[in-house]
Amino acid sequence: MKYLCVQLDRKTVAIPITFYEKELGKHQKEAKRNKGLIFQLGMLRLGIFILAAIGIYFTQDKPEIALIIAVAAIALFLFLIKKHANLKSQKLLSEALAKINEEEIQITSGKFHHRTDGIKFQNPQHHYAVDIDLFGRASFYQYINRTETSEGSQALADELLANNIVEIENRQESIQELAKNPEWRQRFLATARLIEVETNTEEIAAWLKNYRAFIPKGIKWLPLVFSILSLGVIVLYSMSYIPEWGIILWLALGLGITAKFKKKTDILGQKIDRAKDTIRQHASLLEQIEGIEFSTECLKLKQSKIELEGLKASAIFKDLSKRIDAFDHRKNIISAVVSNGFMLYDIKQTLKIEDWIEVYSSKVDEWFKVIAFFDAYNSLGNYAFNHPQYIYPTIEKEKKGIRTKNLGHPLLNPNKRIDNDLKIDAQEFFIITGANMAGKSTFLRTVSLHIVMANIGLPICAEECNYHPIKLITSMRTIDSLSDDSSYFFAELSRLKFIREEIKKDSYFIILDEILKGTNSTDKAIGSRKFVEKLVAFKATGIIATHDLSLCEIAKELVEVKNFYFDAEIESNELHFDYTLKDGICKNMNASFLLKKMEII
Repeated sequence: MKYLCVQLDRKTVAIPITFYEKELGKHQKEAKRNKGLIFQLGMLRLGIFILAAIGIYFTQDKPEIALIIAVAAIALFLFLIKKHANLKSQKLLSEALAKINEEEIQITSGKFHHRTDGIKFQNPQHHYAVDIDLFGRASFYQYINRTETSEGSQALADELLANNIVEIENRQESIQELAKNPEWRQRFLATARLIEVETNTEEIAAWLKNYRAFIPKGIKWLPLVFSILSLGVIVLYSMSYIPEWGIILWLALGLGITAKFKKKTDILGQKIDRAKDTIRQHASLLEQIEGIEFSTECLKLKQSKIELEGLKASAIFKDLSKRIDAFDHRKNIISAVVSNGFMLYDIKQTLKIEDWIEVYSSKVDEWFKVIAFFDAYNSLGNYAFNHPQYIYPTIEKEKKGIRTKNLGHPLLNPNKRIDNDLKIDAQEFFIITGANMAGKSTFLRTVSLHIVMANIGLPICAEECNYHPIKLITSMRTIDSLSDDSSYFFAELSRLKFIREEIKKDSYFIILDEILKGTNSTDKAIGSRKFVEKLVAFKATGIIATHDLSLCEIAKELVEVKNFYFDAEIESNELHFDYTLKDGICKNMNASFLLKKMEII
């Protein structure tokens, strides 16, 4: 794989831009070639039609030859129509693939704020989602999301929110393998993108699972027997053994039998009409999953779930699509009258669909979930592919805390980003002080996102990382609620109580940013101190950022507490930040300087 290497200050960043540029050019060329072939086929069809018409005209006195010309023209015409449909599909696929690569080139240049931001997945009560910009504009979700199904989007959000610390290495392996298959990932996304759906898979799976057949099993034989009898009636009518009113009565009998189930058949028709595009899309996606050989156990296990007794799920879904297409023929009123009157067509096709539902309805939900999994993990694999300079954390079995070298936030411009080392042992608590805008909050969000990414199995923005998996819980952006008559301070207290209750049940890495902002400074200092002491007593691990220097005194009494700071210096009446984490307590604050500098005071 070729990468474009760009020197950005002290960092060398490898970007797979050349891959995307190459793929973009290739697919644009293919789309253009197919467009030309489609035009040529159209002209060829027109030519065949004209030649056939001329040939038939000049052989009117020789009907045998005219018939041969007509049959040959029709056969060739149908072949070219099928060829045209295939070329059109290939053109649309090439255009979709070209668009995907074009989008990747834009995203690598920082243009991603127009994409789906996942704000609907935001949950203010979650352990960390609100605090670390997981969803919303310029969020991590918006940056990494490449899902093309609503279920895949939900699955990706679930991964980000899971706080799951088991089987991390398995997830790492899965992401690494998918990262190495960009062509397959892109084809999967392009296939999904080509079919628009209006019904989600949860609704379809629930409908199939709860479906109750309304055609009695005892009359499964009726459509076949009635069709045979209809053939006999038609033959007898053609031989003048049955009068015209006799065949009309027989037709009316067939329509009467069909009408008995019409209401329920119409409801079934409405349901499958809304579901057919989703089924067609997912049949194509299942085929993509079945068509690749995975080596990772996790991916192989997922793949094995879409095979049933030697049958592939894609083939089973395609069979349902064919049955739905056949059922749709009833929409033609003339065809419906004839086919139902003589063959009980609606009953016959309903029985076929009900047979399929009876056999496979219990498996459909699992197949949909496999597709959603790959749709979500394609985003994770794509992220890993786009950042080959990032590293996969080494998982420590013993509770040694976190050790990182040059840890940075992946959404910051690498040309401007300042990375920091983090070495924190289990059951240690850091107090970070610093001037306004010195980098405290950014550092907290960097550490938080690093933990989330590491737990998911993603590579992280660092040179080295060793850590013992731990769940994350934060309090950085408390939100009051007027609708719940909840004050800001009460909301803060509720969040801190939530944290306290959670750490009683499990181990968490706790990150706090300037807690108890909703009360006076003296009360805040006392309350913050007691809360940190309580966390230490619970043997908690974490970081708190504060402007309150008195909180740093705890380090003199508790060995588990360490002081660090971000500094700011005033030189030539200008404020300078180095955004570097240092050992100790901050001495330089800048609020009054900024007020004067901005002529507020």
